[in-house]
Amino acid sequence: MIDILDTISGILAKILTGLAGVFLVAMMLLACANMVLRAVWVPVQGTFELMGFMGAVVAAFSLAFAQRKKAHIAVGMLLSRFPAPIRRLADAATSAASCAFFALIGLETWKWGSFLVTTNEVSETLQIVYYPFVFAAAFGCFALAFVLVVDTLKTLTAEKVA
Repeated sequence: MIDILDTISGILAKILTGLAGVFLVAMMLLACANMVLRAVWVPVQGTFELMGFMGAVVAAFSLAFAQRKKAHIAVGMLLSRFPAPIRRLADAATSAASCAFFALIGLETWKWGSFLVTTNEVSETLQIVYYPFVFAAAFGCFALAFVLVVDTLKTLTAEKVA
């Protein structure tokens, strides 16, 4: 069962990272277009807004992949001196606490997106609805929470203690 969950979390992380890459390319194209148009005519309206919205999506959609690849900073100087079972328990507890934290962040972000839908709030410059970007950021947090649940289960059920 854990292998199936691990496969699902891997596929989800890759899909979200691919989408993050698409948004990153869109950000680059928008920035370049804005610079060129600013030099020859008028700048693209709302560039700052769109860059912020897309940047949030890029960051949120990259979280799950970064966790799967362990591409984050981990401080293990203190724990490396403890016995393997203690390290395993600390790793599982850290993953579980991080999972709860990002699930809560995802929930609160989702609530904020729902509030934006209810109030029909639009962005300041372009006057576009921006709740889809908020929901995307919430989904990225939920995806990270899922990856952390899988990490916790893998740590607790691993036969070999790291």
